[in-house]
Amino acid sequence: MQKNTLYLLVGALLVIVVGLGIYVYQEESQPSGVEMRIDQNGVQIEEN
Repeated sequence: MQKNTLYLLVGALLVIVVGLGIYVYQEESQPSGVEMRIDQNGVQIEEN
């Protein structure tokens, strides 16, 4: 039973680390600058 719990904890930590890595990569790969959107709500300007 303890082996299964250890495997579960290691697997959960691995999933968390991979998920965090993917999130950080996506945030860093976004282009910096100004983003402009025109839609039904009007004009939106955001600085990245």
